[in-house]
Amino acid sequence: MARIAGRFKRVEPRATARAFVLGLLSGTERKNCWRLAEQAGYARPGPMQRLLRSTRWDADAVRDDIRAYVLEHLGTDDGVLIVDETGFLKKGIASAGVQRQYTGTAGRIENTQVGVFLAYASSRGRALIDRRLYLPDASWCQDAGRRIRAGVPEQSQFATKPTLAGQMIAAALDAGVGVSWVTGDEAYGQDPSLRALLESRGIGYVLAVACSTRVRINQGRTAARADAVANRLPASAWHRQSAGAGAKGPRYYDWAWVEIEADGQRHLLIRRNPSSGELAFYLCWSPRRVPLSELVRVAGTRWCIEECFQAAKGQVGLDHYQVRHWTAWHRHITLAMLALAFLAALAADATPARTARPNRPARSTDPIDLTVPEIRHLLGALLNPPNPSPRRLLHWSNWRRHHQATARRSHYRRRLADRSVG
Repeated sequence: MARIAGRFKRVEPRATARAFVLGLLSGTERKNCWRLAEQAGYARPGPMQRLLRSTRWDADAVRDDIRAYVLEHLGTDDGVLIVDETGFLKKGIASAGVQRQYTGTAGRIENTQVGVFLAYASSRGRALIDRRLYLPDASWCQDAGRRIRAGVPEQSQFATKPTLAGQMIAAALDAGVGVSWVTGDEAYGQDPSLRALLESRGIGYVLAVACSTRVRINQGRTAARADAVANRLPASAWHRQSAGAGAKGPRYYDWAWVEIEADGQRHLLIRRNPSSGELAFYLCWSPRRVPLSELVRVAGTRWCIEECFQAAKGQVGLDHYQVRHWTAWHRHITLAMLALAFLAALAADATPARTARPNRPARSTDPIDLTVPEIRHLLGALLNPPNPSPRRLLHWSNWRRHHQATARRSHYRRRLADRSVG
């Protein structure tokens, strides 16, 4: 908290921010303003709500502090930037950026907000270092009244998800994040502008693409679909390599790579599941020649951001917010990222240095290294206050039920009014 203390001009919001982050690290079941205020010993959720909505502090500046903190604790020469998005399921139409849209969180079209995130991953750990709220064009960017009600800044215009990813990558590089690689899924790999940006910055990429992607082989003379190229490969072209360690051991796949274009720096990387035969495709570029094993390593790193989302939502309440305002969304997400970065740094610092021995877990009787969930559990036990008094418990129970009753009356009146008009 000392790293971000200077972002708050007054002591009261600084103390509230500390209580907010402690609440995110606690074992509190739901990490919204009501529950965090109760956890902190406040009589009302007002201080927490004001911290997210109206208190003067710069969430982007805190985001910059988080990025520097992550690099300080997790930074290594093998670091990779990862871009991806995640959905936040919502009810109603007032939350900034919400609309019915596809989200991988639910695996279908739902009423949701979508956040595009940038993660940093290395051999020491992984954490989220930047975020952007996706603002749909027709339903939000072109509706001035809706934007005003949700507090969307005037300068925030429509940008595709790959464009948002490019903005975050450029900001990280400008801030001195030293990486050689970026990876992401098809939504980002299919975008030529994002690939061009990375090449202009001299940053290699391993980006997933669809099987229908057309590439040029034979020194750039022949155009073919990626899946057609894979089908023509001889058995000798495939190499079994691990894409990294998983919970159940090394993740082995069969890999093949084909030089595309004519500059020797571009490849089509193909992954084949040894059991099902399912194929996945990646467009790769690097400013220098690299071995297949390096491309495989970067491709396998992409899953780290999924682990970040799982930990952020499950451990520090990334998706537990009950806010609708643009500013409040960014502030909650930023403080959750700070809590996650803290856990990741603790896990990295607690991991003993050891030489690379991929088969060690199969032979060792030692406990596994401390994980983010385990550290959060230990912190939650340490940070939980003593058993609250019955009076305090009943106070918060009455407060919640009074506000729930107010909300119910409002909903009933609105439904009755709609019925009478109809």
